[in-house]
Amino acid sequence: QVHLVESGGGLVQAGGSLRLSCAASVSIFSIDNMGWYRQAPGKQRELVASILTGGRTNYADFVKGRFTVSRDNAKNTVYLQMNSLKPEDTGAYYCAGVYSRFNYWGQGTQVTVSS
Repeated sequence: QVHLVESGGGLVQAGGSLRLSCAASVSIFSIDNMGWYRQAPGKQRELVASILTGGRTNYADFVKGRFTVSRDNAKNTVYLQMNSLKPEDTGAYYCAGVYSRFNYWGQGTQVTVSS
């Protein structure tokens, strides 16, 4: 069993920044393909960024150059630094990963970007 807890969401003006955190209840070395997803109202959940155990990262085209995913292995935490936020970045952001071949999701944190 793995618990993923997101934090750091909030309300920010367009052009602003937020940093999301995802704290895991186990060593993140044991969690594969940790990633951040988001879901806007009325839309499907989509991948924002992911980071592998070795540090390799992957980004959706719509966040490249604005968002950065990173990990702190000592704190068992994955971060998503979001800069130059746009109103279309509004949504619930979820952390997820694969542990012992099962997918685990956090409860999500809301990000609202005002224009």
